[in-house]
Amino acid sequence: MNLLTVDNITKTYTQRRLFEQTSFYLQEGEKVGIIGINGTGKSTLLKIIAGLEEPDEGKVIRANQLVIHYLPQMPEFDPKASTLESVLSYASMGSSHEKQQRVEHEKWELESTAKSMMTKLGIYDFAEETGHLSGGQRKRLALVAVLLTPCDVLVLDEPTNHLDSDMAEWLENYLKSYRGAMVMVTHDRYFLDSVCNRIVEVDRGKIYSYETNYSGYLAAKQEREDMALASERKRQSILRKEIEWMQRGARARSTKQKAHIERYEKLRDQKAPEMDRRLEMNSISSRMGRTTVELDHIHKAYGEKVLIDDFSYIFLKNDRIGFVGKNGCGKTTLMKIIDGRIEPDSGTVTIGQTIKIGYYTQEIEYDVSAGIAYMDPDVRVIDYIRNTAEYVRTRDGLVSASAMLDKFLFPPEEQYGVIGKLSGGEKRRLNLLRVLMEAPNVLILDEPTNDLDITTLAILEDYLDNYEGIVITVSHDRYFLDRVVRRIFTFEEGGLLRQYEGGYTDYRLRAEREGRICGGKETAPVIVQTDSPSGESDSRTTWRHEQKLRFTYKEQKEYETIEDDIAAMEERITEIDGEMTICARDFVKLNELTKEKLQLETELEEKMERWTYLEELAAKIKEQ
Repeated sequence: MNLLTVDNITKTYTQRRLFEQTSFYLQEGEKVGIIGINGTGKSTLLKIIAGLEEPDEGKVIRANQLVIHYLPQMPEFDPKASTLESVLSYASMGSSHEKQQRVEHEKWELESTAKSMMTKLGIYDFAEETGHLSGGQRKRLALVAVLLTPCDVLVLDEPTNHLDSDMAEWLENYLKSYRGAMVMVTHDRYFLDSVCNRIVEVDRGKIYSYETNYSGYLAAKQEREDMALASERKRQSILRKEIEWMQRGARARSTKQKAHIERYEKLRDQKAPEMDRRLEMNSISSRMGRTTVELDHIHKAYGEKVLIDDFSYIFLKNDRIGFVGKNGCGKTTLMKIIDGRIEPDSGTVTIGQTIKIGYYTQEIEYDVSAGIAYMDPDVRVIDYIRNTAEYVRTRDGLVSASAMLDKFLFPPEEQYGVIGKLSGGEKRRLNLLRVLMEAPNVLILDEPTNDLDITTLAILEDYLDNYEGIVITVSHDRYFLDRVVRRIFTFEEGGLLRQYEGGYTDYRLRAEREGRICGGKETAPVIVQTDSPSGESDSRTTWRHEQKLRFTYKEQKEYETIEDDIAAMEERITEIDGEMTICARDFVKLNELTKEKLQLETELEEKMERWTYLEELAAKIKEQ
């Protein structure tokens, strides 16, 4: 059943054409993930679907009595209302009289469910005024509000922002079991892969739909672009022949010749397919001396709450370190201690003389030394970057601020616009460029995946592969951690930090084996009938667990190439056998070949064992 159709819409925002005669539909039971580069109109499309904005042209058709719950990027509440009052107020907002009566009748049940969800998302004080909450806490409170009562369609704008890893996994499994339709914008690639059954890409004013999850979308999009390029090559080939024909000079003006000329003109005027502009980053960093960053017995507490207790670590050159833990445990505080913005209560931080730290923060900040806002809405985009550096030295030589902006998907025609016209995600991308333009050799990335689009994230990850410096990151994005880091520190009770080798998935598997976290992830809620205080039947929610297997990023890459590696080894062993026959009397050469063959045979045996393991793991993942 069709729930909603966005038909042939056009929408312009701040003189930018976001959509041009494009359409979107939503069927019953669909779980749609919307992706695209920041500034292409993803959030605007959600608002149009939710009925909060109207298109300039076209129409939106919704099924009768369709109930939509919408989660905005930056929710607002009455600052004087308590957290619980705010959630319950949203649940009853816009209800009919009959529904109001039902909500009153089930008030105890609703409050109980609300408190349970709020606790899951790290909100424990139900009487606290919402005006005291941080932006992240308000986002989590709004998430509880939209999930609390049933609806036909959930519309979620960046639901995983400000969730720690455990919260994101809880939400992922909750939405997998959710029976209604859903449309969401998110950058969390594991989340998209696990929850969504359709991916919609917003690209240059058009909407492209793929009936698959995120992994399937990547393959389908590549196929679409390959077909478009093949068609373009064919067009160019025909066009060259047509140009040759046209250049021979006019012959008899027959109808046939006129048709030939028209065909040539049509081919000539046809637009070539536009491929995604990729964010290109060359490594930008300064030379690093022997002393890097050394933390010695760091302790930090606020009142009775100990955030960091006796933490020591010496960062090595080219370290890739991730810090994980529940919201409010002290991750950002530790980053600020490393950067010198906060002093520890005890312990020392030693920064080498050649160390230059670039700090990419969760929030856009103020340049205290200059006394101006980094993101002054009246400053031009180009001036914002030039205030940091006119030129930077990369592997390709000196690159200007304008050229770097172009690489960061700010084409020349947009560079002289003011920052105030940029979307939130575009501002984050611009801020990332500013940090890199400083040419740091230590990068601190505090929640870098919040509000950055997937295209930017993918190239940031590629950039970090070749970055010659130390990377320190705080992130809840499981994919990003698997992709980038090689060592993880997790915050535990009492401010203790525990070290794990590998990425996020490696950490989880080891922590589960050690019994430090619960094995598996929370899945579909199970309804259990109990009695309420009034003696009436009450539906309570409990949770069951299931083991969830998946490849780590490194395992996935290894699995894709291991058969080619084995074939190459086998081929080389065969070649060695041939060479040994030819040089049977050259004992020096024969000895070298024998050693190489023995080493290859040992490595081949290890590769075969590894291949068997990966094949078995792939089969188990497929069976889930």
